Amino acid sequence: MNNQEIVAKLWNLCNVLRDDGITYHQYVTELTYILFLKMTKETGTEEHIGENGVVKVHIPAEYRWDVLISKQGIKLKNFYSELLAHLGKNCTGRIREIYSGARSNIDEPKNLEKIITSIDSLDWYSAKEEGLGNLYEGLLEKNANEKKSGAGQYFTPRVLIDVMVRLIDPKPGERCNDPACGTFGFMIAADAHQKATTDNYFDLESIDKQNFQRQQAFTGCELVHDTHRLALMNAMLHGIEGEILLADTLSNQGKQMSGFDVVLTNPPFGTKKGGERATRDDLTFPSSNKQLNFLQHIYRSLKKDGKARAAVVLPDNVLFADGDGAKIRNDLMDKCNLHTVLRLPTGIFYAQGVKTNVLFFTRGVSEKGNTKEVWFYDLRTNMPSFGKTNPLKQSHFDEFITAFSATDRTAVNDERFSSFTRQQIKDKGNSLDLGLIRDDSVLGYDDLQDPIESGEEIAAQLEEAADLIRSVVKELKSLGGDG
Repeated sequence: MNNQEIVAKLWNLCNVLRDDGITYHQYVTELTYILFLKMTKETGTEEHIGENGVVKVHIPAEYRWDVLISKQGIKLKNFYSELLAHLGKNCTGRIREIYSGARSNIDEPKNLEKIITSIDSLDWYSAKEEGLGNLYEGLLEKNANEKKSGAGQYFTPRVLIDVMVRLIDPKPGERCNDPACGTFGFMIAADAHQKATTDNYFDLESIDKQNFQRQQAFTGCELVHDTHRLALMNAMLHGIEGEILLADTLSNQGKQMSGFDVVLTNPPFGTKKGGERATRDDLTFPSSNKQLNFLQHIYRSLKKDGKARAAVVLPDNVLFADGDGAKIRNDLMDKCNLHTVLRLPTGIFYAQGVKTNVLFFTRGVSEKGNTKEVWFYDLRTNMPSFGKTNPLKQSHFDEFITAFSATDRTAVNDERFSSFTRQQIKDKGNSLDLGLIRDDSVLGYDDLQDPIESGEEIAAQLEEAADLIRSVVKELKSLGGDG
């Protein structure tokens, strides 16, 4: 049984819980509680001692998998509740973080027993061969693709993550961060990219470098407690021990997140509840628009060394919002080289029709004049509708990757690729809502004639029509009298 089959079997267990009124997201959280215990049993890490004798994982003997699987009925339900409370209060490190505030939503003891025995009977040898981290990510992706779960709001399509990571190209030794990390997908992809593109990655010269990669290279922040729990589990299963804050990046807690070499993220869309502005007291242009505040946080969090870089998914309104929006775009282009904007197809995540982009920029050494020109790639116009029957694929990005990576972008022969100088952008009211191919099926503002000329032409056409009607009426009268 491969991981895909195991994921399908785990997901189908959700049907067992329908009578308990458990949502898909609650189910994945519940699975996380149980899977953690089973996975530590299977990997022999119920008590794991790290470097220098430091205990990395310690599950008390009386709360391990073998004890859980031995219980039945109401005794199982009561023991499970006790286990969750103990691990969340009395343990340390990742265990305490994962189980903090944990409580079961399963009321029926038979349902809980069914899930535990089903998990126990899975082919864990095959799962370990393919990677437990891959299994867990498959489960998260299944949850995100289930519309009823509502999880799509924090799960960026894997293919888009991989493209962004590939083009930003994080290197070993660099500090990478996602300030709205969801289930930690960007950082896990960044770690995988480094391992795949670095010779002898696992033979880094010193223990210090190895420890840095494991403990400091990949960090994040997540506001929602249950999602934070999933991120912790995901990171642990991929061997990442970096800090994942449970906090609001747009509060003053976010000020400590700075000095990064790489930021990769898809921050939440929308406005703050009640329209209030960010509580951060260090943002130059605080706004009620969350993504504008996130954009400020991101470029301010990068090192000022001319190499620190970011790729960020943002909605169209960030490109054209006036007032503070225009000021933030100017500030971004002053402090960073905003070299590329990818106009994404609609409907690849969030609600159908939401229009999004990826902004690629590099922090400058100076505070002014870093953006000279911005290149736009239109992957939106005349693109197919994406969904379950036509998923987004790597091949859809191939031509963009070629254009992005070109040594001389002016030599790229691709109608989707165009550039605007900083002056041209200024002349267009500092809007970045640019670079879309003209589509003849859509009437744009530029297609409209001068309103005075249009009015005169319409008046002339109406007069011609009136003359024609009068002549027809006259002809009919001559043929049939007054009738």
